[in-house]
Amino acid sequence: MNFRRIFLIKSLLLLFPSVKCSVTNWFYVAVNESALLSVTAAGSVYDATWMKDRKRLLQIKDRKVKYYVNKEQCRCKIFLNGTLQIEQAVKEDSGNYTVTVYEQDGKRKAEEHTVFIVQGPVPQPILSAECMNKTIFVKCEVKQKTKDETFIIELTQDKSKKIHKNATSLELHTRHSGTFRCVVKNQVSEKIVEKVAKCSGQLDLYLILSIAGGAVFFVIFMILLIYCIRRKKAERLEDDGEEHLTQARPMDSEMMVRELRQPPCNPTPRQQRVQRRPLPQPQVQQQALPPRPRPRTQPRTPNHPTERP
Repeated sequence: MNFRRIFLIKSLLLLFPSVKCSVTNWFYVAVNESALLSVTAAGSVYDATWMKDRKRLLQIKDRKVKYYVNKEQCRCKIFLNGTLQIEQAVKEDSGNYTVTVYEQDGKRKAEEHTVFIVQGPVPQPILSAECMNKTIFVKCEVKQKTKDETFIIELTQDKSKKIHKNATSLELHTRHSGTFRCVVKNQVSEKIVEKVAKCSGQLDLYLILSIAGGAVFFVIFMILLIYCIRRKKAERLEDDGEEHLTQARPMDSEMMVRELRQPPCNPTPRQQRVQRRPLPQPQVQQQALPPRPRPRTQPRTPNHPTERP
C-alpha cells in the first residue's frame, strides 16, 4: 500500500473539513413532460441554489424563493426540500445543472451535478432484406434524423447482434434464414420492426435437423409397431394351439372308451357264406421240362484203303 498517498489524503481532509465530494447524476426526460431534480443531501435544507450551465436560476433560503431569471421562461420552481421542478420540458432545457447546499452557519453542505437531457421520440426504422447467391443482405435504416439527436440502432437475428450508436443505417450479411429484428431506441422511447427473410432453395439448419429427427422417430416407431404386431400374432397362435390340444385330448379318450364298450355284433348270413367259401388258390401252371441232352457218339475212324504191294 502507498502510505504516503493515504497520509496526504487524510491531511487534506483535516485542513478542509467542509469540502464535500461532488456527485454527478444523469437524468433523461421526454419532450413536454415534467421533471423533478432532487437533492440527495441528508437532512433539512436551509439554503440551496440551482444553476444551469454556471448561470443562476433560483434560490431558496430560509423558506424564501428568489428567481434570477424570468419565471415564465424558466417554467421551473423549487420546493422546501431543495427539489427543482421543470414543467413541459423542451430540448432547450437540456444542460448541466448544479445545486449547492449551505448550512445555516454558512458552511457548504453538499454540491451535486445533474446532466439533464430532454429527448424526443425516435424515428420509425425501415427494415429491408434481399437474397443474392444464397446470402441474405439485411439493412436497417432511419430516413429522418433530427440534428443533435442521439439514439441506438440494433439489428439482431437469433443470437447474432450488431449495435451502433448515433447511426442512420446498419447492415447484416448472413447465410442463415430466420426472423430479423431492427430496434431504434433512446432513453425515453423505442420502436421495433421485424421481418422474416429466407433464400429460395436454402434450408435452415434447424429445419434439416427437425426433419431428420422426425424421420428417425418414424422409423423407430414403425419397427416397434411391427415387432408388437408379430409378437401378438405369435401369442395368439400359441393360445389357439393349446386350446386345440386340450379339446382333442378329451375327444380321443371318449372315442377310445366308446370303441372298448361297443359289443361284438352277430355276423349276417351273407358274411357267413363269404367266410365259408374257400379262398381261391392260385393256379400254378406246369411249365414244360426242358429236353434232356442226347448222349454224344464217338466219331468213327475212317477206314483207309490198304495199299497193295
